[in-house]
Amino acid sequence: MLTGRSPSTRSDDRARPDVAVVGAGPIGLAIAWRCAARGLRVEVHDPASGSGASAVAAGMLSPVAEAYFGERQLTGLLLASAARWPAFAAELTEATGAELGYRTEGTLMVGLTGDDLAEARRLWAYQQGLGLPVTPLRPTELRDREPALAPRVRGGALAPTDHQVDPRLLVPALRTAARRAGAVLVPQPVRHLSEVDARITVVAAGCGAAALTGLPVRPVKGQVLRLRAPDGVAPGFRHVIRGYADGEHVYLVPRVDGEVVLGATVEERSDTTVTAGAVLRLLRAGVDLLPELAEYDLVEAVAGLRPGTPDNAPILGPLPGRPDVLAATGHHRHGIVLTPVTADLIADRVTTGVPDPLLAPFRPDRFSSDFPESTGAVGVGGLAGSGAVGVGDRTMEEDRWS
Repeated sequence: MLTGRSPSTRSDDRARPDVAVVGAGPIGLAIAWRCAARGLRVEVHDPASGSGASAVAAGMLSPVAEAYFGERQLTGLLLASAARWPAFAAELTEATGAELGYRTEGTLMVGLTGDDLAEARRLWAYQQGLGLPVTPLRPTELRDREPALAPRVRGGALAPTDHQVDPRLLVPALRTAARRAGAVLVPQPVRHLSEVDARITVVAAGCGAAALTGLPVRPVKGQVLRLRAPDGVAPGFRHVIRGYADGEHVYLVPRVDGEVVLGATVEERSDTTVTAGAVLRLLRAGVDLLPELAEYDLVEAVAGLRPGTPDNAPILGPLPGRPDVLAATGHHRHGIVLTPVTADLIADRVTTGVPDPLLAPFRPDRFSSDFPESTGAVGVGGLAGSGAVGVGDRTMEEDRWS
C-alpha cells in the first residue's frame, strides 16, 4: 500500500519513484495523473507519448452500442466507466483549460438494407434485454434527427447515452494534467521491466505489454479515414452514426471543426499499411449511409493496432507472482471509454493495496492454468485480493456488429 511519497532516508532512494508507468497513452497518463494527484512520486516512460492506438481512435464512448453477446462483464465495466466520463472530462478541463471535444448528442445505430436492419435488431433486442437505453426509430424518425441520412436507410435506433471525445485532444490534456500534478515524463523506451526501478510498476503499454509481461495481448489492425466538410463548416450531422451498409459495418464521428472520422476495419494483422481495398469499402459504406460525404475532402488514411486479448476484455491487476507489477492493458476497442475507470481502479489498487471488486473479472491470471488463483490475489503491500471471477460468460453466440 502506498499512501504517500516514499521516505527518502538514503541518498540513493531520493530519486526512486513510487510508481513507474510504462506507456504514455490515455490509460498510462490518466493513471499517472491520478497517482501523482495523491501525492505519489510518478514517472511515465514512453519515447513517443500518444503515438499508439489513441492517435488513430475515433473516441466513441459507446457502452450501449458496444454491448455484444457474451460480454456481460465487459459491458458492466464499460457502463461504469462511461458513467464517470462527465465528471472526468470536467475535472480534466478544469485542471488544464483544454478543450476535449467531449459531446453528448448521442449515437444513432442504423441499417441500410432489410438484411442489415434484421441483423442490427437482433443486437438491439439483446441490449434492451440488459436494460440498456436503446430506442428503435422508424426511417422518418431517424431523418427527423439527422436529415442527411440516405433515404435508403431502412431503420435504426437511438442510444442517447453513448457520447464521444476527441482522443487527439484528450491525450495532450492528460499529459498536461499529469505533469501539473507532479508526474515526470521520461522519453525513453522500456525494453525490459528490470530497467525500471520503482516501488510499483504499471504496464500500460498497449500491444507492447506482451513483450514486457508475457500476457496474451495481440495487435488487431484497424484502418480509419478522416474527412473534412468543405469550406470549413461543421459536418451536416451531429450524432455519432454507427451502421451496417450492405453488410459492411462502419461508424461516422462528427467533430465541431468539420472533421469526420470514418472507420474502421478489424483485421488480425500486425502491419500498419493502408490498403486501397479498405479505403474503398469504408468510403462506399459511409457514402451509402450519408451521401453528402462524397463532397468532403479526404484528408487522412491511417492504420493503428488495437491491443486485443483472447476474450476482448482488458487485463487489470498484478501479474502472477509479481505483486509489484500491475497490468493495465488489452483494452482493444475500448481504451478511450475505459480510461476513467481504469485510472481510478489502478490508482486505488496502488494506494490501498485492496482490489476493487470491479477488477476481479479482469485479472491477468485468468488466461493461464499455470498460475494458482491465489498467486494473482496477493495485494500490493501483502494484502489479500478478491477471488477470481473469469470473463467466462461467453456464449456460442459470437455474432458481432463490428
